[in-house]
This record gives sequence, structure tokens and C-alpha cells, in this order.
Amino acid sequence: MQQFCAGSAVGAAFRNPSDGRTTWPGRATGRRRTRRDQDRREKDGALTVQDLLSRPRHAAPAPTGQGSPAREGVTASARYLAAGTAEAGGEALSGPGLEVGGDELAAAGCVTYRIRQRLRYSYDGPAHDLVHRLVVLPARRHGDQIARHGELAVSAPAAAVRWERGPDGMRAATVSLGEIPAVLDFDVTAIVSRGPVSGWPALPASALTGRRLLMPTALTTPDETVTAVANRLVGPDPLTTARRCCAWVFENIAYLPGATHVGTTAAQAVAGGAGVCQDQAHVMIALCRAVGLPARYVLGHLVGDGESHAWVEVVVPDGWAPPAPGPSPRDPARSAWAAPGGAGAVAVALDPCHNRLADRRYVTIAAGRDYLDVMPTSGCYRGSGRGVLAASQHVAVVGLGEAPE
Repeated sequence: MQQFCAGSAVGAAFRNPSDGRTTWPGRATGRRRTRRDQDRREKDGALTVQDLLSRPRHAAPAPTGQGSPAREGVTASARYLAAGTAEAGGEALSGPGLEVGGDELAAAGCVTYRIRQRLRYSYDGPAHDLVHRLVVLPARRHGDQIARHGELAVSAPAAAVRWERGPDGMRAATVSLGEIPAVLDFDVTAIVSRGPVSGWPALPASALTGRRLLMPTALTTPDETVTAVANRLVGPDPLTTARRCCAWVFENIAYLPGATHVGTTAAQAVAGGAGVCQDQAHVMIALCRAVGLPARYVLGHLVGDGESHAWVEVVVPDGWAPPAPGPSPRDPARSAWAAPGGAGAVAVALDPCHNRLADRRYVTIAAGRDYLDVMPTSGCYRGSGRGVLAASQHVAVVGLGEAPE
């Protein structure tokens, strides 16, 4: 059985001469091979596992042009709208982006964003029986962020897509395909808005003590060093502690692409003193949880071109939350949609890569316990062909003003 992970998205694979397994630089995967595996490999071809780092290195051509951007450049495709969203108008889909700064975004009554993303897999040999999971479209609602339109186009017309809703509102698509073409594109288009009332994601009070966001995961388990650091950072209130953890990561974990891989743990990143946004988020989560502060990993984007980004949401009592980015509500009751009956807790977003609150330059895709919960693309297929991934994306501000009805 062959198994591999797309460790650097487009890096070179290597073959282990001792067992013939093909792997990619990054997280080690695999299990002990059995005679049943051998028989199945000889009959059906290898079962290959592929997934994506949060920081792909090279870009596929981004969708451009008029009409449905998600289908531009795709000769034949299957197009799917996410449940709970509607067709978007042509201006939002194809109009030019606005050149705006952080101050303009903060002052606007409502901000509308357009996300375009392409994930392109190229295969150098036969591949079939694909089962692929994508976490690329925003949740229907995340705090004051609302998904207005969500579209996935698959360049193989025979593909079947099933949508699922996971924890924390995550929206996931599972793509099934019998015969995989030499080039397979997943094109994503989303329209989201924020405002006119700003607010952090509201959670029930049980989120402050629930095990799910307090227990360490394989990627966020603290060692003695992390625990000692966390104890030194405890402040007089939860928000102060969270800010201290954020600042410590910013000052002590240098942003250095290539220093880590997709399976690097928080403790390993601290020991090495470097990593990327994924590692910085894991370290901050480990620090917070070590002192009893619930925290979750956030996958998302910053406005503009570039790779996906990661940051952290720390769960605090609603009375300790700082003002959310954007205009303050004139009437606090207007934000009651976030938590009927009043919020017992809120998820405050902090970015340890930049040591700041996540403001309106940030667009959230999904939240989970760690990266493994919200991997943007992962799956498996059979065949001798090896897949190479290229990714591109762009997030544009396409509207400022009042929120749509």
C-alpha cells in the first residue's frame, strides 16, 4: 500500500526503498501493511492519501473573467451551491475589488468580501476511486460574518458532492469520483458580509468549561517547557492572559517557512523557536489550554492575495470581551441574534502571527480544536499515479455600506 501526504503542496516525493512507500516532506503517514493490503494493491492499485498544508508554495492560475468565476478556465465542470446560500449578483461575483485600508473597513457599516480559490491536482499516472474532503467555504454564520453565496465547481462533470455541517458550524464537502482526470480542479467562490452590527461569535456558557476546547490534542499537547511558560503568563483576567499568550508567541516563535511541517507539534515549534502561522496558532492554543483557558484553531484568509492564514479564538466570559472590530451597536439588544437569551461566552479572535486582534481584514472559513479538524483539502484515491497540488486564492472587498436585507 502506498500512502503519502502533500507536505509542501508541490514538493518532490521520494520513495522508501525498504517498503516502496511513496511519501512527501511533511507529516508522516502510514500503518503496518498486511497481506490483505498486498492483495488489494495488486488487484485495485495503491490507496493514496493526500492532504494540504495551510501554506501551499506555488499557485495554479486563479479563476478570472466574467460570469461564474469558479468555472472560468474549466472546460467541463460540475457546479454546486452550498446549502443555505443563494446565487450572488454579477457585480459581487465579477466586479472589481475595492482598494480600502484597515480604517475604512473598521468604519464601514457593512463590508462585503469575495473569496476565489483554486486547488489543482495533477496526476502523473492512473488514478481512480477518489474520495476527497474540502473545507473551503465559510460557515453560514460566524459572529457578525454571514455567508451570502457559496459555490464549488469540480472540473470533472461526473463528480458527486455531499455537504455536511460539522462542529463549530464548519461546512465540509465530500467529493466522490470514479475516474480521475490528469488534471482535477476544485474552484471555490464565496461571498460573505460583515455588519452593520459587529460582534464576536457567541457561545453558551458551557463552552468555558467543556472538555472539547480545554483538552490538549496531539498537535497542542504541552510539554514541561510550554506548561512553565503558560503559568508565567497568567494574568488577572482571561483576556489579559490571552493577550499575553498571543504576545509571547509573536516574540518567541519566528515566522520562518520551511522550519516545520504539517505534523509539527506545539512543543516542537517552541523547542525550535520558529514556524508558520499554523505552528504559532498551535503554540498559543497549547499555552491557553495549559492554564484552563479554552481556545480553538481558526482557518481563514486575509484580504488580498496570499496563502491561507491561521489564528486563534479564545473563549472568555462575555463580560471580558473587548469591543469587536467594526461599528459598535447602538442598542446591545440588536446583537441578540448571536446568542438567544444572551451570550454566556464569546470567542475573541487573536492573531499571534501579527500580535493583534483579528479585525475586518480577516475572513473566517472554519474553526476547530486544531489544524486536523479544519484541513482545507484531504482525501484518498487508488492508482499508481502521484498527485501534485498547486493552489491559489484571492480575497477582495467588493462592497462597503449597509448590510443586505
